[in-house]
Amino acid sequence: MAIDQHPESIQKNIRFQKRRNLEPTIDELYQGVIQGNRSYLARAITMAESNSEQHFQKAQSLLQKLLPNTGKSIRIGITGVPGAGKSTFIEAFGMHLCNQGFRVAVLAIDPSSSISGGSILGDKTRMEQLSKHPLAFIRPSPTAGKLGGVHRKTREAMLICEAAGYDVILIETVGVGQSEVLIRDMVDFFMLLVLTGAGDELQGMKKGIMELADAVIVHKADGANKLKAEKTRQEYNRILHFLQPATKGWETKAYTCSSLTNEGIGELWQMIQSFEEAGKASGVFEARRKMQAREWLYSIIADQLHYQFYHHPQVKAELPKLENQVIAGEMTVASAANALFRLFMEHKQ
Repeated sequence: MAIDQHPESIQKNIRFQKRRNLEPTIDELYQGVIQGNRSYLARAITMAESNSEQHFQKAQSLLQKLLPNTGKSIRIGITGVPGAGKSTFIEAFGMHLCNQGFRVAVLAIDPSSSISGGSILGDKTRMEQLSKHPLAFIRPSPTAGKLGGVHRKTREAMLICEAAGYDVILIETVGVGQSEVLIRDMVDFFMLLVLTGAGDELQGMKKGIMELADAVIVHKADGANKLKAEKTRQEYNRILHFLQPATKGWETKAYTCSSLTNEGIGELWQMIQSFEEAGKASGVFEARRKMQAREWLYSIIADQLHYQFYHHPQVKAELPKLENQVIAGEMTVASAANALFRLFMEHKQ
């Protein structure tokens, strides 16, 4: 009998295969993440994104262990008007950072992914160079139709990446609207990518989005578009002068850059480093992080209460009847709500 066919060897191989198929323990995930193992990093994030109660509890235990290793990165949010070239910009910006020795993680949010049922895995193909760089990690993060859910999941993915030693976390939003506010609430620095022709763009852009930005980037400033981009930058600066800055003590300005020629990319990173230095010196940086942690706590409480209320058996059974009574004008809205809350409180699980 050949050595590798010996019964003991076969049993050993079977045990090894079974072990490989088992989920890693919290300690194994912890060690893998802090050592920067990309496979364990991906598995840890997958577990944090899971809707399974078992995975949720396990992820929270892991995050608790990882917490002392977090908070050392610079968190940058990136949004932009349709066609602004966010993925192209992130690749150029990310490659610039990686080539300087920084470790870069890209987390992408797609609020619209639930419409098609897919995630933005296309980002990995659009960022072909960056996705292959050993110092970069790209992670699509579909919301499955719930912005509140992605708020928690993206935050936790960000903490896991920080624990894995990534110096810069780039959070990109693919959608528009409420997702910009969510990103602003979880990053240190927020940039808005625009194209040339400020007047035309402002017609379809909410003033509120501009007020969230720490920098406005006029992208694709190359070739015949370069002069137009400079004119657009000046127009934005005139507008920004009248808006309240997103960060206390920091003047939001417009800049130009090209991901095609890399012109302006290095200057943007220097500007962000100046922002970080100034914010840390004034205490604004740390104050924002503390405020974001507090807001995150309250949002998690609200999410948990919402989930428990609507999944409560008695509430689920009674809600349709009370809803019909309200619609028929047989019961006031406040009375119906009070009745449901009484059921919820009287029959705690």
